[in-house]
This record gives sequence, C-alpha cells and structure tokens, in this order.
Amino acid sequence: MEVILLKNVGSLGLLGDKVSVRGGYGRNYLIPYGFAVPATAANLEAFEAQRAELERVAAEQLAEAQARRDQLAGLSVTIARKAGEEGRLFGSVGTIDIAEAVNAAGVAIDKQAVRLTGGPLRAVGEYEVTLHLHPEVDATLKVDIVPGD
Repeated sequence: MEVILLKNVGSLGLLGDKVSVRGGYGRNYLIPYGFAVPATAANLEAFEAQRAELERVAAEQLAEAQARRDQLAGLSVTIARKAGEEGRLFGSVGTIDIAEAVNAAGVAIDKQAVRLTGGPLRAVGEYEVTLHLHPEVDATLKVDIVPGD
C-alpha cells in the first residue's frame, strides 16, 4: 500500500514522502491517526495544495518542542516516596509520576513523552530520564528520588 505522509514518522519518512507500507499498518494506524493518506491522484493533488500549511504547522511544532527542551535544560525534579531501609521503594516511580513532577515545576509535558527504558524506578537515588518531545527533539531530565511519606 502506498501512502503520503502528513507528518514526520520516526523511521518511516518525512512530511510529504510517498512511502510503501504494509496494508494493515497503513489502514489501522497511519491513516486513522492522521499520519498519512492513501497515495491516490486526488490525494496527491490535495496534498500539494496543503503542503505549505502542513510544513508551517510542522515547523511550529518543532520550534515549540525546542523551546520546551530549553526550559528543561537545567531542570531537576525531586520525588519523595516511602522507602525501606535499603533504599528500595514501596511501589515505584513511573511515567505519570515524573510527568506530574515536571508539570508542577512549570513545564508542560505528557506522560507519553517520558521514556523509562529500564522500566519504573524502584529505588532511592538520582536518575537521568529521557523526554521525547518531538520526533527530532529529546531532552534529558534529572530525577532525584528521596525517601519520604
């Protein structure tokens, strides 16, 4: 199945690229979520008419993500959790907890932006967490988990 990308998609391509994907991926993910349209003659013509507007929107989203990355540059958040004597947490600190702490610090992010490659954090200590703000913009955040209530 051939589709025209309406947004930059990770490892697939950039805005305006005509790519070949498997039918299910195109029908069940790319098209319903607004990442692509089928590559028909009418859609090609409509896309070319909208290209400038789509590129402007993409540039605005990139600039917004870069501005948020700059806000996060020196930011460190502290999360207090109940912990045992060895420093192991009763429970864990996940993406929602980190996103709430960053939002409380004054920078708006979604929980989907938080990338915990090793899973939830389960011990007291300092961690570096990656925030995926845009397909082209990542930021690093220092998270300090301290024993508390």
